[in-house]
Amino acid sequence: MRHRMVLLGTGVLACGLVFSAGSARANSDDCQERTVHADHKLHEAIEQHGYDSKQAAHWRQELHEAREKCWNEYHKWWDPDQRRWHDQQDWDEHDHDHYH
Repeated sequence: MRHRMVLLGTGVLACGLVFSAGSARANSDDCQERTVHADHKLHEAIEQHGYDSKQAAHWRQELHEAREKCWNEYHKWWDPDQRRWHDQQDWDEHDHDHYH
């Protein structure tokens, strides 16, 4: 009986770890998608309305918030241009200035 309880407890623990790892992965995927979306919309806003437009300012703020959210929750942030995660808070708020 005790052996079954240990196996059951181990199984429950393993399932919990797999679920939490999958959940963390799904959340970081959401973080990545939010960053990619904001970056894309910023590029579009700059092209369609101009670098100093209110639309560009809105999406610049959305991109900033997406990066901050990723950093605060996962201590990493997604760089859509380099297509990689960064583990340093080293993003450049002016990384789209080449449009200006």
